[in-house]
Amino acid sequence: MSRLDSFIRRLLAQRDILNAIAEDARRLEGDVLELGLGNGRTYDHLRELFPGRRIVAFDRDERRGQISRPDDADMVVGEIQETIAPYLNGQAALVHADIGTGHPDRDAVTLTWLPNAMAAALASGGIAVSGLPLEHAAFAPFPQPEGVPEGRYFLYRRL
Repeated sequence: MSRLDSFIRRLLAQRDILNAIAEDARRLEGDVLELGLGNGRTYDHLRELFPGRRIVAFDRDERRGQISRPDDADMVVGEIQETIAPYLNGQAALVHADIGTGHPDRDAVTLTWLPNAMAAALASGGIAVSGLPLEHAAFAPFPQPEGVPEGRYFLYRRL
C-alpha cells in the first residue's frame, strides 16, 4: 500500500471512530483533550462534534496564525509528556492522540508514557482514541465502528 493510501485510511478511520463515539462522549462530563494539534484538522472536527465543550490541544509548537487552533487558554505548548501533567486528574471525557510517527523506535518511546498519561487523564467511563495501541490495565477495548480496519486506529473505554 502506498503511503498516500495509508494516510487516507488512517484519516478515514480517525474520522469514523470520532463520529461513532461522539454521542457517547457527549453524555460524559469533562474536557476533551487533543494530543498533537498538528494542522488542526482533527481539532476542527472535534469542535463540530462537541460544540460548547472545552477542548484543550497540546503540541510541541506554538502554531500561531493557524486557522484551526484553540484560544491561548486552551493551547498547551511543549513536550506533551511533560505539559500534560496538570491534566492527569481523571476528569477528561475524551482523549484523542494522533502522535505516532510511523517510526517504530520513536513510537516505542512514546508508548512508554502515553498509555499511562491517557489513563490518568480520563474519567471513569471516558474514551481513549489513539493512532497507537495503548496497553494499560485501566483500558477495555471499545468496539470499532464497522469499516474501520483492525489495527488501523485504536479505541478504548476507561474502566
